[in-house]
Amino acid sequence: MPQLSLTARLNRSAADARRGVVRMHPEALAALGLREWDGIALIGSRRTAAVAGLAPAGTAAGVILLDDVTLSNAGVREDATVVVTPASVLGARRISVTGSAQAMRTIAEATLRQALLGKVVTVGDAVSLLPRDLGPGTSTAAASQALSRTFGIAWTSELLTVTSTDPVRGPVSVQPNSAVAWGSGAAAVEASHDPVADVSTETAGPGARVMVRDKPSAVAMTELTGVRAQAAKLSEWLSLALDEPELLKTLGAPPHLGVLITGPAGVGKATLARAVVGSRRLVELDGPSVGATESGARLREVGLAVSEICSGAGGVLLITDIDALLPADREPVATLILDQLRGTVHTPGVAFLATTSHPAGIDSRLRAPDLCDREVALTLPTAAVRKDLLRRLLRKVPTGDLELDEIAARTPGFVVSDLAALCREAALRAASRASRDHTDPVLTQPDLAGALQVIRPLSRSGAEELAIGSLTLDDVGDMSETKQALTESVLWPLRHPDSFARLGIDPPRGVLLYGPPGCGKTFLVRALAGSGQLSVHAVKGAELMDKWVGSSERAVRELFQRARDSAPSLIFLDEVDALAPRRGQSTDSGVGDRVVAALLTELDGVEPLREVVVVGATNRPELIDPALLRPGRLERLVFVPPPDAGGRADILRTASRSVPLAPDIDLLELAEGLHGYSAADCSALLREAALAAMRRDVEAADVTAADMATARAAVRASLDSAQVESLRAYADRRST
Repeated sequence: MPQLSLTARLNRSAADARRGVVRMHPEALAALGLREWDGIALIGSRRTAAVAGLAPAGTAAGVILLDDVTLSNAGVREDATVVVTPASVLGARRISVTGSAQAMRTIAEATLRQALLGKVVTVGDAVSLLPRDLGPGTSTAAASQALSRTFGIAWTSELLTVTSTDPVRGPVSVQPNSAVAWGSGAAAVEASHDPVADVSTETAGPGARVMVRDKPSAVAMTELTGVRAQAAKLSEWLSLALDEPELLKTLGAPPHLGVLITGPAGVGKATLARAVVGSRRLVELDGPSVGATESGARLREVGLAVSEICSGAGGVLLITDIDALLPADREPVATLILDQLRGTVHTPGVAFLATTSHPAGIDSRLRAPDLCDREVALTLPTAAVRKDLLRRLLRKVPTGDLELDEIAARTPGFVVSDLAALCREAALRAASRASRDHTDPVLTQPDLAGALQVIRPLSRSGAEELAIGSLTLDDVGDMSETKQALTESVLWPLRHPDSFARLGIDPPRGVLLYGPPGCGKTFLVRALAGSGQLSVHAVKGAELMDKWVGSSERAVRELFQRARDSAPSLIFLDEVDALAPRRGQSTDSGVGDRVVAALLTELDGVEPLREVVVVGATNRPELIDPALLRPGRLERLVFVPPPDAGGRADILRTASRSVPLAPDIDLLELAEGLHGYSAADCSALLREAALAAMRRDVEAADVTAADMATARAAVRASLDSAQVESLRAYADRRST
């Protein structure tokens, strides 16, 4: 693992004071393979962790800027040497801290979590209550006001000690769903912070983790973006159950209401619930905080919330992230909790709402007809919704001429919290420029475009997200027939669905790319995703295989569900012959057969696959189960041929853009002599030629023809002509 020894200096910036952010020169970040806001480990007389940021202009490359608390955590003094390495930071499921008796007595645990949100800590670290600014949509005002109201001015100088974390080993970061508790278990709780909501109007309830709100929500229904249909439906249900119960009774329907709100993390489920509740009384329970306690405390906290909402005033009980409170493994206490919630639902004038990002991970009894008999699903925002969210996040920010359409098109899969992080990164770039040039702060289009190189949609989990960048099909040399076939089969159904509907046909469900190894099948998929600005879910070979019964099929279902949630999207099954071999010929206890059956069901089953295209890639198409290749599944077979002389020249020209070639190298002439070379071979040839130049002279300024000749002797053609011809004729053999 790379590491650097840097000189520690005190960071005197008020914006970074005691917030756990260290500042490093861009060259130091690059040497460690880090990006801004990644986690790092600091090793002095003790080991600690922090978040890395860019140092101000003029900071020496060998200097690292640390605040006084981080200096103390690392056990070093100013001007001493500290060793810096990349750190693998996990999201904390639970973290315990201790502080002064007054702080532990007066500061609510949810407010405590809000103050520590985004900080990276290890056991034994000192950490301040000064919150990190997480972006334009995540103001720290609510946490600061709550701390000032309950603890006075002393909160700005209070230092806490991290006593335990879960996971136990390594640094952890405090997440919105992390349970943050005082070491002694005392304190009351307020509401958790939502990226687009202001919860400063809420007050502590009777339980340690119960929040009661008697004032209207800070977010009105008219301000909701992208979820207005779900909001209208939920509002109608609440109105009928709470305001017109007699109407339901007349029609023979019970007036009780329990709704489960599902959707990806960060999409705004809790914000939707709070906005729809409006001016009604709301009692809110934080699922992760309660779920992290012992069984007796868990039951007691739920009982306090139920007693509060059923006390006679009525209203709505909201439990956020209920999967942490009622997991699918059915703990003994879950039965008692469900009984309490069932009594709440059947209390006149009371409704029950619950949110979860993992609907498959909750106790199935929660979906019983007498509990949550209805469900509202939120999906990832579309490009139009992302544009509206960006406009809202930046409405109070001084901006130049912004093309939000372009940014929205380049952010498939981003939820509001990801877009807030994007705006924050862009704001930091604009602030740095304004500070350096002494100009008025203005956020511009290049700031947002640059932030896209740093911010990833961390709200998505599961299958690997293929890095697409700015690559498009125009960057793929040669293969015009292959590119046209992919455009028709993948891009047209997603770009022109109205044309297919007008002509009365269903678009293709999937495509199989087959061809010799190293000829650019994965490269084509990456370019295809860049052309369509798609969300790409990549699975390689037998990654979905699991020895446990049912696990592989569940992985297939979850993969396709993620693709539906992030539509328009593309599922890329690399080495699909290992994932879907011919049935009846395996010796793996039937796991492969069941995976093939699950794939067939998802591709051509009862539930339609809309705005999702499946692309498989293989160099052994004859091993794939024939049922997967019939119409309605991977119906379009596209051969990816080895490059001809012109194609090899295009590949060499593209791959050598950053390689300084001497004038005596003619790429077209070179390509003519590379018969049998694949695209991967051509790239390897250039790489070997550059290494040959370094062997000749480590200070070499260019790659010469002699270096290329040396590389030719080392890199041989990998394509077998008989295999290529066999693959080229595969589609013809299959049709006959």
